Amino acid sequence: MPRTPGGPPRRRAARRGRAPARPLLARGEAAVAAAGLAAAQGCDALAVEEHDLTVSRYRAVSSAAPGLRLADLGGAVEQLRVVKDEEEISCLRIGAEIADQALGELLESILVGRTERHLALELERRLVDHGADGPAFPTSVATGPNSGRRGHRPTDRRVEEGDFLSVCLGATYRGYRCEIGRTFVIGTSPADWQIELYDLVFSAQRAGREALMPGAAYREVDRAARQVLDSAGYAEALPPLTGHGVGLEIDEDPQLAPAAMGKLDACVPVTVEPGVHLPGRGGVRIDDTLVVRPEADGGPELLTITTKELLAL
Repeated sequence: MPRTPGGPPRRRAARRGRAPARPLLARGEAAVAAAGLAAAQGCDALAVEEHDLTVSRYRAVSSAAPGLRLADLGGAVEQLRVVKDEEEISCLRIGAEIADQALGELLESILVGRTERHLALELERRLVDHGADGPAFPTSVATGPNSGRRGHRPTDRRVEEGDFLSVCLGATYRGYRCEIGRTFVIGTSPADWQIELYDLVFSAQRAGREALMPGAAYREVDRAARQVLDSAGYAEALPPLTGHGVGLEIDEDPQLAPAAMGKLDACVPVTVEPGVHLPGRGGVRIDDTLVVRPEADGGPELLTITTKELLAL
């Protein structure tokens, strides 16, 4: 499959019955170059994604082609990107291997006394050392009462004995982004409440993973994981979604959420990431990147393989 220099693979438009796309080779802002090319060829409209069009880019495009009408594409581009081809999935698989390797090396080091911020920076350095373009998103390391919180920004809090430690990181490889999240206990055998909470979130995550199949409704995957936690009395502590698509962005369609509309196709990479955070105590998040596969092909393909056993580090 053809590949742009140094970038992700691009699909052949001719396979869908259209003429091959003309490559746009231009310096500077691609949107401005596209507007100029469209105007030069006598076009009267240019399709744009309004939700992703900044004010400065709009002004630049309007200046380059003042007579060009801008028409909103809505989410059409995102929908075309939902199903990935095998070369794209290969990039995600390699990114997942890099993230697994970086996390595994961190778990072999001494953690007590180090800050969340220090550990996050070390993980991001390890991602690059192992061949990633960079982190897929800002790495989250959360300890003690911060653990289990979705999107937690690392602080100067130091890791202490008996803490839950939750980590969420991802690697970007050739433009494609994956995600993994794990929770551990620091330095001692876990307390009873930690074991109970971890087992519950693990059961919810497993239910969500097992629900991933072609034809499954987005909301049904969310429900499979959510009802495990809801039935245990944690409805108020749950995140707004169970997972989401990944690819060129870390948060793509589909959204695995209670009100989401649509059904899964084969070859769609998604995360399954339920969690519970208890204010003042901490919590658990378990997060994997998987690819939807039919049962005949073995079911969902797990890309992130770091153990989900509750380890005491």
